[in-house]
Amino acid sequence: MDGQDSQDPKQNPADMTAFVQNLLQQMQNRFQTMSDSIVTKIDDMGNRINELEQSINDLRAEMGVESSPSPVPTAKPTEEETKEGGSA
Repeated sequence: MDGQDSQDPKQNPADMTAFVQNLLQQMQNRFQTMSDSIVTKIDDMGNRINELEQSINDLRAEMGVESSPSPVPTAKPTEEETKEGGSA
């Protein structure tokens, strides 16, 4: 074996430490970039939802409907339908 093999055990821990530190720093930078991007997209979605809500409220106001949700019609059969349908 050549002289380089005898130096590897001494250099290897230092090289490995530097490599791992560099790799961890790169990973941290990438995660931070992704995190920032996700937060920005969530903020954008929130703004778009607010704009959509405002547009819906504007349309409802134009139609003369109050801001409160409209009552949901019940699906009860009328008296005539119950007489005609009988028991199925």
